[in-house]
Amino acid sequence: MGLMEQLTQQVLGEVGGGPHHESAVQAAMDLLQQHGGIAGLAQVFQQKGLGSMMSSWISTGPNPAITGDQLSGVLGSGQLGALAQKFGIPPQAAAGALAAILPTLIDKLTPQGQIPQQEAGGNLLGGLLKNLGMG
Repeated sequence: MGLMEQLTQQVLGEVGGGPHHESAVQAAMDLLQQHGGIAGLAQVFQQKGLGSMMSSWISTGPNPAITGDQLSGVLGSGQLGALAQKFGIPPQAAAGALAAILPTLIDKLTPQGQIPQQEAGGNLLGGLLKNLGMG
């Protein structure tokens, strides 16, 4: 099993394997890549007034839920629509599935309660997985 599959299985093990959730894990990883990692996505959340929510996912405490509507407000319909189209799911389903898995994914990628340092060379996914002891 590859690194991405291990991470996907960890996240799905916690949130359940609802419809579109497996695609949502990959969409969330794409989202992280597009924003330059967790720090970049955290900045977007901060700008949209939900920085404390993202901070709670990064920390070692509880992970409050986010709604599909809140996530749509942060990302915008264009970005959600593009992710939905890429993975062949309706935009509303993409918002709901991403909202279901994003808190757990961010929590899994920040096990020490801090945003991990990227590997030199800019391999974001490799750096995040290494932080989890998977790389």
